[in-house]
Amino acid sequence: MILLAGCLVLAAYDNRLTAEEPPQVRIASKAFTESVVLGEMLRALADSAGANAEHIAGLGGTQQAWTALVAGEIDIYPDYTGTITQEILAKLKLSNTTETRAALAKQGIVMSRPLGFNNTYVLGMPEALAQELDIRTISDLAAHPQLKLGFSSEFIDRADGWPGLRAAYRLPQKDVRGLNHDLAYRGIESGALEVTDMYQTDAEIEQYQLRALIDDRNYFPNYDAVLLYRNDLADKAPEALAAILQLEDQISAEQMRKLNAQVKLHNQTEAQVAADFVRDQLDVAVRPVTDDSESSFQRIARSIWKHTLQHLFLTGMSLFSAIIVAIPLGIFCAKQKLFGQLILGTVGIVQTVPSLALFVFLIPLFGIGPVPAIIALFLYSLLGIVRNTYSGLHDIPQPLRESAAALGLPAMAQLRLIELPLAARSILAGIKTATVINVGTATLGGFIGAGGYGEPIFTGMRRGDTSMVLQGAIPAAVMALLAQGFFELAERRLVPKGLRLSPHE
Repeated sequence: MILLAGCLVLAAYDNRLTAEEPPQVRIASKAFTESVVLGEMLRALADSAGANAEHIAGLGGTQQAWTALVAGEIDIYPDYTGTITQEILAKLKLSNTTETRAALAKQGIVMSRPLGFNNTYVLGMPEALAQELDIRTISDLAAHPQLKLGFSSEFIDRADGWPGLRAAYRLPQKDVRGLNHDLAYRGIESGALEVTDMYQTDAEIEQYQLRALIDDRNYFPNYDAVLLYRNDLADKAPEALAAILQLEDQISAEQMRKLNAQVKLHNQTEAQVAADFVRDQLDVAVRPVTDDSESSFQRIARSIWKHTLQHLFLTGMSLFSAIIVAIPLGIFCAKQKLFGQLILGTVGIVQTVPSLALFVFLIPLFGIGPVPAIIALFLYSLLGIVRNTYSGLHDIPQPLRESAAALGLPAMAQLRLIELPLAARSILAGIKTATVINVGTATLGGFIGAGGYGEPIFTGMRRGDTSMVLQGAIPAAVMALLAQGFFELAERRLVPKGLRLSPHE
């Protein structure tokens, strides 16, 4: 009875502790400045309501964020009505807000009221060039097929982007390139591009002296900024949701353009800009964003150290798993010719799948964060190790095989004592190649909240901050070199000296 009573008291105590724990709210934003600023606003508001708010900034594009929301990996993120109807729910051919809300509800998603600004697409080109060619509308582009067009990768593929625009306006341009949205402005500045897609609230329109061409056929729909959130958020964190929804009808297009400019042109962080807006516009007290006691050098050093540990975890876990799996697979391929070719073909096909596409495929199964990144890196590491193990064993001269058999060694002893040592250089070469590829590809984990060096690289690209890009790019290069050096030393220990000698030695 005493034990039972004690268990009941302990259970009640645990329930009380659980009840007192703040609700967790996972917020995401897409990989462009405006979305990250809005995401930081949501985080600050949820935090002010007592929630344990986490912001996964720059979570790829629309498909990554939407997939994570439906899968329950995040609770809320900012999007646009045009994107929802023309991209996410394009197959449903929705015609009004009521239909949109009903379609979202079927998937357990709620759409807020507009935040106050319409950020639709526009096409832009340098003002001087537009004056020279007398181009004011999108229709005017049809008379200038020589123009070099460059659009964001998302715009160039989506239904309401370049394919539909080209058909609606019968545009003849053939020199059309896909690239990162932020990099398109640099292409315009350098003259490599002459026309690109823009958002109405982009700060760069004024910075680069661009002319926004008139959509004279009203092709682009409204892109009213809204919030998409899971319907269970109201039950899980009602106070946080109420605080977040204070943003409805609070941000004008001009205000949003100024907020973007503070980040893009004046080198302020998204978190600081969002905190200032929430405090000044909504009169909500927020925690300080930066620690004034830290110097700039200390902040950079702490950031690099954090991302180094994350990157080591991503690459170490995936590479170690790949080595354990790939070497036996390579041995099997060498011993079983028919099935071996099937395995080699399969791992080769995996290598052709674009990295970001594979991340999107894995989100519904494994969520966002390190797990899908590690699985993707594991899959990309297989080919080099499997193929080099197979090649190393397959290329052993036949006389050596016959000599081993003549000694009467069992098959496993031949493999362990003769074949694997002879193939060791080839196997290690495959591991070194896989390691370098792994370290580089791991930076893409920044698109799905996995951390690592990709986080500062993509943040720097978004802000146009070269120094921040280098905070990720240089350590990634150093890590790849160190990893290659480590396996060079391992080769000296694992490969017999006689096999390391050159023919003339």
